Amino acid sequence: MEYTIGQVAKLTGLSISTIRYYDKEGLLNGINRKSGIRSFNDKDLNTIRVIECLKNSGMLIKEIRDFMKLCEEGDSSLNERYNFFLDQEKKVQDQIKSLNQTVKLIKFKQWYYLKAISDNTESIVKNMSIDDMPDDIKELYLETHNDYKN
Repeated sequence: MEYTIGQVAKLTGLSISTIRYYDKEGLLNGINRKSGIRSFNDKDLNTIRVIECLKNSGMLIKEIRDFMKLCEEGDSSLNERYNFFLDQEKKVQDQIKSLNQTVKLIKFKQWYYLKAISDNTESIVKNMSIDDMPDDIKELYLETHNDYKN
């Protein structure tokens, strides 16, 4: 099936300018052009989905371009492409771990400030011993503050 750039934008949720940018950056090689007008097919849509996946995982456009060049090499780069995704999965898993730690610290700080608000002062919670904290909050505190004690 053939799609216009406007249809691709609607199908992918991307702006037309983003799709043009991907094309300009060499990420969408093989796009058909008729009288200068881009024409996309299902393969191009799948390529855009992969580009968005990689971009959402924190990858730079240059790195995505390098991956797209590997794809153009065909079967000779299958191992490299597989390893590329293994590496990217590791990076994303590390990001998830870091974000989970961030959420824990945010939850601790929410409790901290709610306690200070209910006490009408920060001094009580600020000077509170870990043993006086509720168990779930103590766990959050230990999980988010232990790194600094080593």
